[in-house]
Amino acid sequence: MPVKPPKRLLILNILDILRRYTDEDHRLSQREIADILESEYDMMPDRKAIRRGLLDLMNCGYQIEYSESVRMAPNPKTGQPEESYIWSNFYLEREFTDSELRLLIDGLLFSRHVPYSQCRELMEKLEGLSNIYFRARVRHIAKMPEDRTDNKQLFLNIELLDEAISRHRKVSFHYLEYGTDKRMHPKTRPDGTVREYVISPYQMAAREGKYYLICNYDKYDDISNYRVDRIADIQILDEPAKPFDALKWASGRTLDLAEYMKEHPYMYSSETVRVKFRVVRAMISDVIDLFGSDVRFSDEDEEGVTVSTTTNELAAEQFAKSFAPDVVVLEPKGLRERVRKQIDMALEFYK
Repeated sequence: MPVKPPKRLLILNILDILRRYTDEDHRLSQREIADILESEYDMMPDRKAIRRGLLDLMNCGYQIEYSESVRMAPNPKTGQPEESYIWSNFYLEREFTDSELRLLIDGLLFSRHVPYSQCRELMEKLEGLSNIYFRARVRHIAKMPEDRTDNKQLFLNIELLDEAISRHRKVSFHYLEYGTDKRMHPKTRPDGTVREYVISPYQMAAREGKYYLICNYDKYDDISNYRVDRIADIQILDEPAKPFDALKWASGRTLDLAEYMKEHPYMYSSETVRVKFRVVRAMISDVIDLFGSDVRFSDEDEEGVTVSTTTNELAAEQFAKSFAPDVVVLEPKGLRERVRKQIDMALEFYK
């Protein structure tokens, strides 16, 4: 003889039904909740028990919405008609809207630093935060490419780096790079031994679908950026991390992540300089996308505009080379001359 589920599970089953089957566009009556309880949970509570369960959930803080109507019904004792309040159209308000969940899932799809299998698991967890109707819609999301990072230590790296940052401790790790076999291998020294990196970690940040560690490489007094998905064999050391404000490039300031990301659009490690470009008008949107809205425009005419901004020197160099001749460096002179020489060298290879 099958064992009947205990009545104390009723409130949990009602909550599960609301999570799986309801939202603002899909609501259930008490009768429909009773039908699902019978067909899927082998429970047959009466209407009063279901209403009591719904009330208990509301008292526990769950945001359950419903509609209320009034009807006239005879009083069981007097037989006189009196008002009776009917609750129906129940649905559970969710912590995340479907559009918010879709945004998070799209973020995973466009991310190239999360291994494929772990990305799939995260997407399934996000889908589980909504109902069956959302899960049906996400079938139309494009499949993820398989050629993502194959470093399975990503989430362990994040956990350990977060701990090291909180404890102000240095870490050591091996850094991976791709070979012609299309697999990642630890970087090595000229003698073939695996190179060990010792760094002081300060912050992790995402840029262009990649996850970076902002840190100080122990041998130098500057700032470095490493791809978190290319870090392996990480170890937290007992040695205290160098304070960020003690580094040469920090100029005695603490790390302002928003400012740092604005000044390092390509996540290159080099000094921050004041740069002036001349760009064609069609590049204005690209300039703001890359350097932010703090840039200053001047000398605008029908052909172009002058752009002034403070940014990472290597990033400015990369920007100028990538978009030449639509972007021309005006200042500083050293950067302008370096870009000119590199373009001349590139031209020689095409002759």
